[in-house]
Amino acid sequence: MDDDVYERLVDALDKLPNGFPRTPSRTEIRLLRRIFSPNEASLACQLRGGFETVDEIAKRLGLSVSEVSARLSKAAERGFLWSDEQDGRPRYRLAPFVVGIYESQLGKMDVEFAQLVEKYFSDGGAAGIMKPQPALHRVIPAQGAVKTEWVLPYDDVKPLLLSAKTFNLNDCICRAQQEKLGRRCSFPIKMCFSFSSAELPTIPNSISRDEALSILDKAEEIGLVHTVSNVAKGVHYVCNCCGCCCGILRGINDWGIENSVAHANYYSNIDPEECTGCGKCLERCQVHTISERDGVSVVDRRRCIGCGLCVTGCPSGAAKLQPKPDDERADPPSDFAAWERERLRNRGLMK
Repeated sequence: MDDDVYERLVDALDKLPNGFPRTPSRTEIRLLRRIFSPNEASLACQLRGGFETVDEIAKRLGLSVSEVSARLSKAAERGFLWSDEQDGRPRYRLAPFVVGIYESQLGKMDVEFAQLVEKYFSDGGAAGIMKPQPALHRVIPAQGAVKTEWVLPYDDVKPLLLSAKTFNLNDCICRAQQEKLGRRCSFPIKMCFSFSSAELPTIPNSISRDEALSILDKAEEIGLVHTVSNVAKGVHYVCNCCGCCCGILRGINDWGIENSVAHANYYSNIDPEECTGCGKCLERCQVHTISERDGVSVVDRRRCIGCGLCVTGCPSGAAKLQPKPDDERADPPSDFAAWERERLRNRGLMK
């Protein structure tokens, strides 16, 4: 009976746009067992990918409103569900595994859990989640790496931070997972932050706007790639990613998924006449798209994600970001609803 409820939860999660594919090793079942109790899994697998009121869910499940309300509220606190309000009434929907449930599991991250996550992604979970398009995340170029007149509105995250009122700093779930596997990287673990336009209560990981802006600057200084939700509107977090730990960038580096992240609409170009061959850009490129040839750096444009870290770190000014031609430009979906519709169509789950 227990196995059946987790099987149904796998099916429910895989029907969401983000996906949660089965693997030959069935690691996904063991992974869900570590996260959900049978009672929690039973509730979660009966929820849908669209928001519903407590009354609607209770009626559909044949349970009392009070019981369902209490269970939904607890599940939302643990990151299993997403919640919002409409006309003052709470609504709930099943959260995807990535980005969603997994990122809420920092408290469960021990060696066994980290190993299960690694095995799941390596056995095909990463490909099943990251290959479908549109990608989960997109790259935001480093500030100052792109000429002001070229910056597209959705590529300028600073105005979003300036208009936000609440900021929270979080540990990077990817670095936490890799650390438990003994693969310590040199980058700080506490580098990812979320923000909201609402005035929310202060919590232990709350930070100020100035601190958030400082983290954005620090990430670029030390050589981390900014990634955000792959949407034009509705961005509410910034991940600062390294190629050795970040699951999204490891999609490129470790699992051969070239479009695991949506590339920025720019590409790096290094002038061989100005390049001094110092190798700084090779160190800073998190997806190994730059190589040394005849004493100068050369960019593999096909692999370049347009992050601009080579530009901001180049002491001679040889590296520059150029805008992609119009026929190569790919704008992100307008918002999360549009992203979900496009993703479902591309996965054959919606006409």
